Amino acid sequence: MTELHFMDGGVEVTYEGTTFLLDRALIEDATGKSYPAATDADILRMVDPDPAIPANPRRIGDILRSSA
Repeated sequence: MTELHFMDGGVEVTYEGTTFLLDRALIEDATGKSYPAATDADILRMVDPDPAIPANPRRIGDILRSSA
């Protein structure tokens, strides 16, 4: 299972027991979207070769606003 923790500067990811940070610039470069416009599904696709994509992907901007 892949766990995602969203922060202003990037996403902390735990994948197969390893935790690492995908910084904001890397996410923007990889997705071609602004950080707030990228989705949790975009992050999962970056990390996991067979991701469990949520039925309703959420934008990072919305996730950050709801956790504030």
